[in-house]
Amino acid sequence: MADYTNEITHEEEAVSRAALRKQRWILAGIIIAGIIILTGIVIAIIALTKYPVAASNIRDIFIIFMAFESLIIGAALVVLIIQIASLINLLQNEVKPILQSTSETVNTLRGTTEFLSENLVEPVIKLNSYLAGLRKFFDMFGGKK
Repeated sequence: MADYTNEITHEEEAVSRAALRKQRWILAGIIIAGIIILTGIVIAIIALTKYPVAASNIRDIFIIFMAFESLIIGAALVVLIIQIASLINLLQNEVKPILQSTSETVNTLRGTTEFLSENLVEPVIKLNSYLAGLRKFFDMFGGKK
């Protein structure tokens, strides 16, 4: 049995080492990608300062792309607002009546259980207690042996 637990711990240790190794590779990749991006930005800034005509053309193209991106984001927001309105409509017209119906059912069930408790369960319990007392009385004096 001790060998089995040692095998499990060795396997768990190997898995944790592999996960740690994977995390290190991911971190190294992120750091290398960050360095490459930073180097690219520095090179782009240097190149754009040397060639101002190219910089203005790139700036204009960038402005056009930003406007296009704004249009796409605006359309996505309109779709999102429509979906939210649809969800609110669903909640108000379908879920709310279901919740109200469920609440009414629970209240009716509560009333039914209170009625049954008062009019059926309590008398039966009282009858059983009287019968048990009567049985003890007869056992004491009438004597079953």
